[in-house]
Amino acid sequence: MEFGLFVEFPSREGTTQAQIFKDSMELIDAAEESGSEGVWLAEYHFDPGRSVLSAPVTVAGAVAARTKKVKIGLAVHVLPLRNPVQIAEEIATLDHLSDGRLDFGIGRAAFPRIYQGYGFNYAESRDRFEECLEIILKAWTTERFSFSGKFYEYDDLCVVPKPLQKPYPPIRIGATSADTFELVGRMGYPIFINPSRVSTLLDLKPLVAEFHAARKEAGHTGTVGVGLRVPVYVAETKEKAYSEPKESTMFQMQRLINVVTQSIGDAGITAGDDRAAQAERLKAMSYEDVLANTVVYGTPESVVDRLQQLQEELGLTQVIYEVNFGCSVPLEHQIKAVQLINEKVAPKLN
Repeated sequence: MEFGLFVEFPSREGTTQAQIFKDSMELIDAAEESGSEGVWLAEYHFDPGRSVLSAPVTVAGAVAARTKKVKIGLAVHVLPLRNPVQIAEEIATLDHLSDGRLDFGIGRAAFPRIYQGYGFNYAESRDRFEECLEIILKAWTTERFSFSGKFYEYDDLCVVPKPLQKPYPPIRIGATSADTFELVGRMGYPIFINPSRVSTLLDLKPLVAEFHAARKEAGHTGTVGVGLRVPVYVAETKEKAYSEPKESTMFQMQRLINVVTQSIGDAGITAGDDRAAQAERLKAMSYEDVLANTVVYGTPESVVDRLQQLQEELGLTQVIYEVNFGCSVPLEHQIKAVQLINEKVAPKLN
């Protein structure tokens, strides 16, 4: 099972934006030095209290320049917000600058307000996503191409550079809402799961089954990657592992409740994506519930056991671990957790 660090360049009260970038790069350095297989960069927009990482491709270029071994993943790049030809050019360039270490994680984003900020209709997000991806793949795999679609039209374009990895960097598609699991399965790509709106991680099991069923029905064969982004915090004792991230974790749970509640009734939210029910489930969760069902915190031994269970139940091939769930875990604690994960957890599961 592959392990990678999820980094979101989190905003913290009393910290300058410049310091956020420095601290996050220091955490990435620690991940590479301790043997992490990858680092995965988030993407956030118009949320100053959450993150400053609104330009992940630019940041990925900086990460490529300061690292030598780790894979660099986007988790995830929101395709419908940008021109697909520009994305194709930038991602191919980044693939060269990283010497082929890039993983292209892509998605639609879960909240309509991001689309409002860019002047797009969230109800069009799925159609825009599929059209953008089709254009990007044409740009990478054909010398010249033309395209006429619902949103974009191009005539006889030659996009350069082509990616270093052939035919293109590994693609993973993010899924948060239930209806997206079926979409990703139908498209046939590896899936990258954000479980932020389920009550327990094992609630994902029927959704993963839907993903595999849709993939099979669409005629895709062979094995496929299943990645899970999950809060993981490791300390030398159970008491430290539970107490050190507690305040940050519960702050994040409340923030998630607020964001989900604010999106209830927004245009483009499908009937299968019941935000009101999600908010109520989240409100009912105590820290003990979160520890038991939503995060993976503990000693190295207990974390290995829990991740093995998730690997078996969900068929995981990849864990993207988040050591700063809620954005306020001190940097030195984050670094120590990353070191313990790479020294005492990942080797037992690889």
